[in-house]
Amino acid sequence: MITPAPDSTPSPFSSTRIGPLKLRNRFIKSATNEGMAKGGTPSKMLVEHHRRIAAGGVGMTTVAYCAVSPDGRTFVDQVSLNRESLPHLRALTEAVHREGAAICAQITHGGAFTFLPQLTTRYPKSASGGFNAAGMLSGRLFRTAMTEADMDAVAGEFVAAARLAREAGFDAAEIHMGHGYLLSQFLSPMYNKRRDGYGGPAEQRARFPAMVLRRVLDAVGHDMAVTCKICVTEGTRKGATAADAATVARVLEREGAHLLVLSGGMNVEAPWAIFGSPMPKEALTSIENPIVRFAAGLQELVAPKIEFHELYFREYSRQVRAAVKMPLAYLGGAKSLAGVEALMADGFDCVVMGRALIHDAELVNKFRDGRATASGCTACNRCVVMMYTPGGTSCVLHAPNDATLNHTPAAA
Repeated sequence: MITPAPDSTPSPFSSTRIGPLKLRNRFIKSATNEGMAKGGTPSKMLVEHHRRIAAGGVGMTTVAYCAVSPDGRTFVDQVSLNRESLPHLRALTEAVHREGAAICAQITHGGAFTFLPQLTTRYPKSASGGFNAAGMLSGRLFRTAMTEADMDAVAGEFVAAARLAREAGFDAAEIHMGHGYLLSQFLSPMYNKRRDGYGGPAEQRARFPAMVLRRVLDAVGHDMAVTCKICVTEGTRKGATAADAATVARVLEREGAHLLVLSGGMNVEAPWAIFGSPMPKEALTSIENPIVRFAAGLQELVAPKIEFHELYFREYSRQVRAAVKMPLAYLGGAKSLAGVEALMADGFDCVVMGRALIHDAELVNKFRDGRATASGCTACNRCVVMMYTPGGTSCVLHAPNDATLNHTPAAA
């Protein structure tokens, strides 16, 4: 049961500060893969997608999976933070700013979780070598443990990406440390079997992600908000726990992160945990990418029988809230104004929403002026597979996006 917020709790519509960045309110659109960068080029549909959400009232919108290097992509059709993408990304940031919102670039490296047809290395790099579970879907059955020289190079790629994001007009950079991507592979005991100073207990597993954070902060932290996305639970028995997340949060707090976005689940081992509900059977047939369709079919066989409930990461996230004093943003099934206010009462500084804003980009404005108290999102998860359609991610309860816009470069 969701309890109402006491009078002393900040309003979710009040402004707040994240490092050097002031947000007009505490609603953040989460990074949800858009499928709107064909061949890596941001499209006019990507601009319109985030512009709508900005016009709908959020304080900040987050552009999903901006790869820090060519090898850091998971698929070919993802934004790469390089000089070729700058004019298109500027068109995006300018459109969001005209609507009065801030915009964040989620900077990411996939590590062993990649489906690229070619890499510059024989095997993808990760925290540890050995069998690669994600590689069962791409034919790369092994991964290579990163050396300290590799870590230094990848940290440099994150820095270069953050600087390019700043040049493109982004107000914030979210370093993705969750869901099974490279930095998450260091944090996760399922992936990190190292016996040096980068493995072992949670604090040592956080050493390389913390190094990336420190370097990004040194490079852009005076001009941009630098946030980190972590998992409060990996959603599987052998994965990292909320206690691990609390330890990681303390490490990142010491390094100076401006905000942590608290999420959960793993792309390969527990994708249902990310969404708090399984992928529906009928959605599987709509996935055009054969690799993803096969993976989704496998997950249907092993996924636990769970039903969506609002704020499904709340108890895990509360453990992190109790461990640190730094700003925290809750992510995981917030879909009503009462739920948002309950999170404010829990002490979270911001609330991050994904599917609810894909369903209705105007939701924050509707909450504010009383036109709505809850989202109409059904948590069916069909928006996830819409990423692979010609128009990109959208809610299936509405008309699909304009495929022509999605194949037109943003700056054209």
